[in-house]
Amino acid sequence: MSENRNEIAARLRGARDAAGFTVESAAEALKLEPEVYAAIEAGTRDLPMGLLPQIGTLFGIEGSAILTGGDSHARVFAVTRRGKGAVVERRKAYHYEHLAARFNGPRMEPFLVTVAPKPGEPFSLNTHAGQEFNLIVGGTLELMINGNLLILEEGDSVYFDATRPHGMRARGDQPARFIAIITA
Repeated sequence: MSENRNEIAARLRGARDAAGFTVESAAEALKLEPEVYAAIEAGTRDLPMGLLPQIGTLFGIEGSAILTGGDSHARVFAVTRRGKGAVVERRKAYHYEHLAARFNGPRMEPFLVTVAPKPGEPFSLNTHAGQEFNLIVGGTLELMINGNLLILEEGDSVYFDATRPHGMRARGDQPARFIAIITA
């Protein structure tokens, strides 16, 4: 288990406890099975990025504080320099860099996502509240959404209902990079 995942899990537990929720009540409010939520808090399951806005609202914190460990105070703008976003390690095939972790009260969560090529590996599908926008900035991305396979190349974009099962993987032997913007 990565140190980053352990830190995120500990911050999530602390935020839940400080807000006065039990594992069960937090899971119910986030529309997760209690076992799934408990695994996220234990650091044995990835925290879906689409939950950050809901977690922030539920626990009365900045959702990005779960990732960074700090509460943001920027209310007008927040600059993230190249390569300096809050890194979120979720799966070996995915690398997330939060592009607005220092902004207070975001209505969306923007990420630069790099997907490593894993030829022959099946899609790992997930769902989360809200909507998602992806703009491909490098490589070719395969997106499976609600049973539809889309092939997206540099410059292509897609906007979709994130409550539908979806998953991504790089096509070919090069990583795919995209900007993902997730709303609650």
